[in-house]
Amino acid sequence: MAETTVPPPEVATAAAAAPAVTGSPRRVLLHSFARNRLAIVGSVLLALVVLGALLGPILSPYDVVAQDMGSRLQPPSLAHPMGTDELGRDTLTRVLAGGRISLAVGALATAVALAIGVLVGALAGYFGRWVDNVLMRLVDLMLSLPDLFLLILASALFGPKFLTIVVIVGLVRWMNVARLTRASFLSLKEREFIEAAHALGVRPRRIVTRHLLPNAMSPIIVAGTLGVASAIMAESTLSFLGLGLQPPTSSWGSMLQDAQAQIFTSPWLAVFPGLMIVVTVLAINMVGDGLRDALDPSTSRAGRTSTARRIARGALPPGVLPRHRPEPRRV
Repeated sequence: MAETTVPPPEVATAAAAAPAVTGSPRRVLLHSFARNRLAIVGSVLLALVVLGALLGPILSPYDVVAQDMGSRLQPPSLAHPMGTDELGRDTLTRVLAGGRISLAVGALATAVALAIGVLVGALAGYFGRWVDNVLMRLVDLMLSLPDLFLLILASALFGPKFLTIVVIVGLVRWMNVARLTRASFLSLKEREFIEAAHALGVRPRRIVTRHLLPNAMSPIIVAGTLGVASAIMAESTLSFLGLGLQPPTSSWGSMLQDAQAQIFTSPWLAVFPGLMIVVTVLAINMVGDGLRDALDPSTSRAGRTSTARRIARGALPPGVLPRHRPEPRRV
């Protein structure tokens, strides 16, 4: 007589509490992301920040560089919701304009980091051997150098221009992306569908672009999302030190630098740009955590519930965790 395995009570309860979601992978991904409340809150906050920055010229009636010495250092009021600075400029207008600069630097610098990191990681993971050794030693060398030192040195050498800041921040943020891409490629290239592609004579470039890279996108997407927050912090640090974009261009970091002299007499000059940095970075991190849990079910509560459901059905023995692997693409 066959022995019947009875799942633990907590496993059965968890399996019954959450119904299974079926459908396309995109639908399952969106459902998993929507179940993460922090990710939804972060998405809403990030959307408000981005919309406010993009619609700044419409939302604020003031010119970002217009000076009014008769209205200097006014506290928040109906006419100036965030007060004015030492030159009479509207702080709300400058915060919205600074948001456009900071968000643009963060997004473009992350794009530069992703391009370099994915290329280096793909070459190292696919070809291996001496290519892997050389590229990974380069990654180790870059990681051994302090990020802030490289940012300050490059900014002092090439000047505090917008394009320069974007390239500089991107060049010190690609190493972790390279490591993640390499690790994914090393795991995927041993899979059966990659071996089948080799047996069919598929060219290496097609194997990388059509089979390996699409299946390695999950950690890259998460790293890119979190990298935007890191790039915004790097740009704010440079601007706070006076090595970022120069006046009259304003960013959140440069506004914090300008507010140092009036930090005790006019604290709103530092509170509002600092608050925008905190809210934006926090929102991006919450979205990144939500994407990580949705793309990698083994780390999320939903993934653990799915495992519990399989144990309750008897499809998976208790104590054995499933291996979550990306779905292979057709050869």
